[in-house]
Amino acid sequence: MSETTLTEQLTQVETQIEDLLKQKAELEQKIKQANLQHAQQTTNSNKRIVVVGGRGKLGSLFVRLFTELGHSVSVFEQQDWNNAQQIVEHADLVVVSVPINLTSSVIKQLVGYLSAETILADLTSVKAQPLADMLEYHAGPVVGLHPMFGPDVPDIHDQVVAYCDGRTPQQYQWLLDSLALLGAKLTKVTAESHDKSMAFIQVMRHFSTFVYGLHLQQENPKITDLISLSSPIYRLELAMVGRLFAQDSQLYADIIYSNPANFQLLKRFAERFNEGIQLLESGDKALFKQEFADVRRWFGDYAEHFLKESRVMLEAAHHYSELEID
Repeated sequence: MSETTLTEQLTQVETQIEDLLKQKAELEQKIKQANLQHAQQTTNSNKRIVVVGGRGKLGSLFVRLFTELGHSVSVFEQQDWNNAQQIVEHADLVVVSVPINLTSSVIKQLVGYLSAETILADLTSVKAQPLADMLEYHAGPVVGLHPMFGPDVPDIHDQVVAYCDGRTPQQYQWLLDSLALLGAKLTKVTAESHDKSMAFIQVMRHFSTFVYGLHLQQENPKITDLISLSSPIYRLELAMVGRLFAQDSQLYADIIYSNPANFQLLKRFAERFNEGIQLLESGDKALFKQEFADVRRWFGDYAEHFLKESRVMLEAAHHYSELEID
């Protein structure tokens, strides 16, 4: 079989793949619309919802989601404090979506305008302090939410939303049901357990990525060379570093600085990093392999699971069209 024939067959297959991907996208959109219609019919509609910080990136996402569910949604911003009573006094739900460093002060200012029946919720990525503040200053229903995704997602299907019960959960169950109907994966957790987990999930990763990016900037390699020589997995890692620095520095500063107790965890990480350097300098490959095996045993079956899961992500990354930058 000639090379020309093989090339033609490959072109045909690629065209079929493109057509199938288009069909897949159309079906996904139809399923999304069907799920949304079901959610609108099932959930208690016509709730009056106020999103404080609703013009921000995450806040605007939830404004859109609540609106799609048929609720009446108002946005509350810094310039609206003079009209706070009018905006929030009849609200069924008030959601606080402001930077971490402003959350406590906004809650304290806000609660004086809330009725005893209003549900107060927050979307902060730390939970212990905001939940404690809401419980202390508001006598009505309280729930802490943490969407485990960025504001650039098109919808929240299959996205994780952590929630921490505060007070009278039966009164905000409709809110959780609404998120579930939109396809969110709800995970119930205590505020303390949430913040401990975030130390590993967010603080360690964000700080490590920050230091990695800082190191790259100061070593000053040519990024185009790194990209051209990277396989999909390394390009994906580089993309995750670049992604962090394309976003709001205040957000990441707030997450990392949110709990000084996290600094001890980062210090222990730095100590183990230095121990790893010492291991390399010793030339003891046998000890390196032994510690490698110890970590693998700790992961257990999850190691193989993550290997398979990463293959799926890398396959998707392999078909991603690269962005050309001069």
